[in-house]
Amino acid sequence: MSEFTEERIVLGDIEVRRVVELDALPFETDAIVPDMPDSVWRENADRLAPDHWDPVTGNALAAIQSWVLRSEGLTVLVDTGVGNGRVRPGVPPFEHLDTPYLDRLAATGVRPEDVDVVVNTHLHADHVGWNTRAQDGDWVPTFPNASYLIPAADHAHFGPGRGGEVPPELRAAFADSVEPVVRAGQAVLWEGAHRIDARLTLEAAPGHTPGSAVLRLASGGDRAVFVGDLLHTPAQLFEPGCSSCFCENPKESAESRVRVLGRAADEGELLVPAHFRGAGVAQVARAGGKFSISRWGA
Repeated sequence: MSEFTEERIVLGDIEVRRVVELDALPFETDAIVPDMPDSVWRENADRLAPDHWDPVTGNALAAIQSWVLRSEGLTVLVDTGVGNGRVRPGVPPFEHLDTPYLDRLAATGVRPEDVDVVVNTHLHADHVGWNTRAQDGDWVPTFPNASYLIPAADHAHFGPGRGGEVPPELRAAFADSVEPVVRAGQAVLWEGAHRIDARLTLEAAPGHTPGSAVLRLASGGDRAVFVGDLLHTPAQLFEPGCSSCFCENPKESAESRVRVLGRAADEGELLVPAHFRGAGVAQVARAGGKFSISRWGA
């Protein structure tokens, strides 16, 4: 049986903690999920407000955060946010950010040298930033003892060989947050599936990016799935065919979303998206051809 407190979840033998970098980032609803009917937000206000939708402004609300898992003696960090001091052309909220992220990580009992595995569910700028930090005018791995698990398809897609095909903010993120880890010999490029330990497995779920992945947890009778950006807002549970504006292949993203949500509902997996505020996690159920929230929290 899972145990849940505000910032701590215990699933079987695994402890899960959350580290929030940025909170309550506003997005216009017709911009973040362009195909979502406006009525979906208001008809589901009781499940979306106030954490995920502001009925006064009409904006969707999101967080940028990491998840820390302690499993079989390993400390695993899932996604690493934006990072401090970055140049992010065209993304003002990420430009020259200065947050106490590492202090918040330390509050969970984890120092950078304690991290054994870093999981980047994909290589967008708000999921790789703290992979590195500035040192003597250069970018170096923040977590010196960690293996960084990076989807090979995203590494190929966002790498320097793509040049002008990649937006400037993603080129910048690759240069300062991904390439230094590869140079340091700490990157593990994987494809298809990758087992971290007996309880944690990465699986491909493409569409948001070519290499987007989910992390499945199974410990005792508890199950969870860390889905990265498969969803940006709970409203996508009610209309799972609607992909975010950040999805590079919206059709494939929707197919991955329906598949992963279906398994979560059928097998009782706790849903852990990258950007949900409030409880941050949810139990989901099927609702016809769509999905619903059966409970917030573990």
